[in-house]
Amino acid sequence: MDLRGKRVAVLVEQKYEELEVWYPVYRLREAGCEVVLVGPKAGEVYPSKLGYPAKADVGAADVAADRFDAIVIPGGFAPDYIRRSAAMLKLVRDVYAQGKPVAAICHGPWVLCSTTALKGRKATGFHSIKDDMVNAGATFVDQEVCVDGNVITSRKPDDLPAFVRTLLELLARG
Repeated sequence: MDLRGKRVAVLVEQKYEELEVWYPVYRLREAGCEVVLVGPKAGEVYPSKLGYPAKADVGAADVAADRFDAIVIPGGFAPDYIRRSAAMLKLVRDVYAQGKPVAAICHGPWVLCSTTALKGRKATGFHSIKDDMVNAGATFVDQEVCVDGNVITSRKPDDLPAFVRTLLELLARG
């Protein structure tokens, strides 16, 4: 799959789940996408749950949604920190509002709970955030990957192959 010219934001914050950042990053790059790590602050290094560093290429306040074709929200504990950043939430809201793919895995849908992206949609995520997702307006489903409109969700790292394959397919459709 050749996705040259597509640009994807991958959100980073402290205590992210390693596989849920790096698996999509490398698969997207392999497909030809330009991947931009977006954190609260440009140049800041955010350690994963195990301490693996991810350096933000740009700060969320310094970019606009129209610069990206999709956004990836990883899990781990990072979503709890991402939700605390007004600029990170604005970027997610704006990408969603533009109808571009918003892909969230594991605890990533927690970020979507702080937007209107789940209202009236089917979605999945890690089982412990089911109540939060339902309270945000989602119909929770327990499946490997769920697509409803431009929202892609998955439950856990084991779902990454289906999650990223689905994101790649949506990007290819434009």
